[in-house]
Amino acid sequence: MGVQRFLKRREEPASVMQAALHRCFLQDPSKVTSKTSLSSATSTSKTNSTRSTFTIPSIRDRSETSRSECEILSSSNLKAFLYNDLKLATKNFRPDSLLGEGGFGHVFKGWIDEHTLAPSKPGVGMVVAVKKLKPEGFQGHKEWLTEVNYLGQLHHANLVKLIGYCTDGDNRLLVYEFMPKGSLENHLFRRGAEPLSWAIRLKVAIGAAKGLSFLHHAENQVIYRDFKASNILLDSEFNAKLSDFGLAKAGPTGDRTHVSTQVMGTHGYAAPEYIATGRLSAKADVYSFGVVLLELLTGRRAVDKSKPGLEQNLVDWAKPHLRDKRKLYRVMDTKLGGQYPKKGAHAIANLALQCICNDSKMRPQMSEVLEELELLQEPKYNSTSASPQVDNRRTSNTVLKSPMRAQPSPRRSVGKTASPLPAYRTAQVH
Repeated sequence: MGVQRFLKRREEPASVMQAALHRCFLQDPSKVTSKTSLSSATSTSKTNSTRSTFTIPSIRDRSETSRSECEILSSSNLKAFLYNDLKLATKNFRPDSLLGEGGFGHVFKGWIDEHTLAPSKPGVGMVVAVKKLKPEGFQGHKEWLTEVNYLGQLHHANLVKLIGYCTDGDNRLLVYEFMPKGSLENHLFRRGAEPLSWAIRLKVAIGAAKGLSFLHHAENQVIYRDFKASNILLDSEFNAKLSDFGLAKAGPTGDRTHVSTQVMGTHGYAAPEYIATGRLSAKADVYSFGVVLLELLTGRRAVDKSKPGLEQNLVDWAKPHLRDKRKLYRVMDTKLGGQYPKKGAHAIANLALQCICNDSKMRPQMSEVLEELELLQEPKYNSTSASPQVDNRRTSNTVLKSPMRAQPSPRRSVGKTASPLPAYRTAQVH
């Protein structure tokens, strides 16, 4: 039956959905009503080539959504794609269509008709990104379904748009809008990438904050749980959009302050109280946002094993310099060439410090973070008439008390990245 259905390329979308739902209801009833009983396969840690991952003992997840797979797929407004159509759209998943890869699988560039969403020839119609997950059992399927669940319902200018999905046998695919500028991670850390200007870094921070604030203040709160530079994608105008909702979680309800859940995330970004207790709240996302603000300021990764001991963890290394205006220049990204407003940089540093506070109750809400960031667009925070101090770590340990007279290196223009979509994948912490 599966082979026959593959051969029917022009099969109507409704019949694709019916086939998927039919498979749902043929399962054991307990498998339909409980996502936690879908498979007994051991989950596999998802890794990213640029990320160190970590795992801790599982904490029973008591806050899983009660919606079954059939309910999620039947209520979704997404397109149910045929596997053969996605093969055609991506030139049979050929290597020259590959955009990125990671522990989750591969992302391919494809083309579909803007109106019918049928596969089209390269250069004709609309560009899409097709994520093809590795068939890794329960955990991979669970994260795939979580993405369909949330991105099928949530729509915002700063969330990546999910166009559709494909489920056939062991195949699990997702079809997204194409983000031509790739990930923030690539722009900040990839060797040879053109440096982002201060204005663009602020724009990206504001866009990402809008996305998180939307999730946190939705009618039914959503905790993103994997906020990091590789999950922030950029369109042609450097507008930021959050991607990869595989670890997203419904927030606490009623008078509850947190949900107790299996600990998952990425080294360097996960909030300390969440790692220690498994108690998850929106303030964990705020902590992760603070880490990304530090990455934007410093041009350093959240965790970098190539650095000497105390410098490997960005938060630990940068924190002592954030409060002191005279020390901040020591940790600023040298790729900025000194072209940043001192007042704006100090404000970002102070905001990051609030976000990474060890006491989660003292961290601001994302709506407050967004408000502060938007204020930094005002001219008084962006004046560079007084040249900012340039990093002199290699030549002098003296802290300059006044701006240098020498002109800083001219800022290079921002160009296109070679990789339009990153291999963005979550790391896992059990």
